[in-house]
Amino acid sequence: MATSQTLEIFPSMDLDMMFYQAICAVFLMILKSTLCSPCDRAEYETNGECCPMCSPGTRVYRHCTEFTSTSCVPCIGATFTNRPNGLSYCFPCAVCDQGLGLKTMTECTASSDTVCGVLEGNYCTDPYEGGCRAARKHTTCKPGDFIKHPGTDSTDTECEICPENSFSSGSSTSCTPHTDCQSKGLPTVKPGDSVSDSQCGEKNWAPLIVWIVVGIIVVLFLVG
Repeated sequence: MATSQTLEIFPSMDLDMMFYQAICAVFLMILKSTLCSPCDRAEYETNGECCPMCSPGTRVYRHCTEFTSTSCVPCIGATFTNRPNGLSYCFPCAVCDQGLGLKTMTECTASSDTVCGVLEGNYCTDPYEGGCRAARKHTTCKPGDFIKHPGTDSTDTECEICPENSFSSGSSTSCTPHTDCQSKGLPTVKPGDSVSDSQCGEKNWAPLIVWIVVGIIVVLFLVG
């Protein structure tokens, strides 16, 4: 029985192996034909023909034939191509939207796209080929925090909590120490917190006035 079972198993394993090998062979042939183009790097393939590419700033108007070369025309309007191509269309130029925190750094040409930068108070979140495609407003530090690192065109603002016995409105790069009322001889009306300074009361002149009056009385008594 063991021998007959073995004879039944191995043929099915051979068939499976042959099936997988056939699939792999077909896949490799497809991959090779995709990666290996019969055309040169300065050409593109269309309808079995290898046609010369159009230069940057132009597009294909008419594909080449056995007797004619590729016919190219310039990109017009707000369109461009920035590399040799076999395209029948040009790409639309990017628009720097101020509502998205962007501004135009370099205008679009037939052979280059618009280069956008960031408006003041924003930082780039999507850098692209020396420019920016999306921006976001810098974080505003809340009261009780100070600006540890101001925002730049490429980085957001970094905020940090003020240390003890200091305060900040959130718009400064450092925290201000609380006023020490006691060192000034003043009573503390309201202790300071992370968002406001200490409030000191008025100096109490009553004891000094009493001593002055008593001194005057004593002097008058002695003179009399």
